[in-house]
Amino acid sequence: MKNLLPGILAMAAIVVASNILVQHTFGSYLTYGAFTYPLSFLVNDITNRLAGARAARRVVLAGFIAGLACSFIGTQLHNEFGPLVSLRVALGSGMAFLVGQLLDVTIFDRLRRAEWWRAPLISTLLGSTVDSVIFFTIAFAAGLTFLEPSSDVSWAAVPGPLLGNGPQVPLWVSLAVADWCVKFGIALFGLLPFRLIVARFSIRLA
Repeated sequence: MKNLLPGILAMAAIVVASNILVQHTFGSYLTYGAFTYPLSFLVNDITNRLAGARAARRVVLAGFIAGLACSFIGTQLHNEFGPLVSLRVALGSGMAFLVGQLLDVTIFDRLRRAEWWRAPLISTLLGSTVDSVIFFTIAFAAGLTFLEPSSDVSWAAVPGPLLGNGPQVPLWVSLAVADWCVKFGIALFGLLPFRLIVARFSIRLA
């Protein structure tokens, strides 16, 4: 467990920072949290490569607990529109993190003997895709209003061009696509630090 402490602390720090930064918008479709949250997949993959799938799942659990704590605190804080974190957002966030990260662990483990870049890239892309779909669907889709009837998310269902220049879709779909695009970009750029960090620590462990 001692060897997992850096991964646990890194994962918890990313989750906490993302929960804070998600309150601040960046452009029309993103928040600053969209740029920090994908780093959780990098931490997950580095842990998986260096310590194995079981260790990676423990790091994911630590991040999940940190996320639950942030969601609980957010439900207790209010602004003029109500709680900072609604039940739907909290549920979507928790489900998305747990399913997406555990999927990442499983896929990475199955590809660990392939070329070095395949496991982190493919597992992150698939895990983050599922993450985005689960979160935005649970948090904002009109068909799931029954999850929290008192939460007004009608603004997310307002139709508009996809990312401002495409077919007509509910706003939350543009938010999800923009979020996924950031995850895709960070998955690609994250291959370099993944390679460097794994190589450095592999030498230390040899």
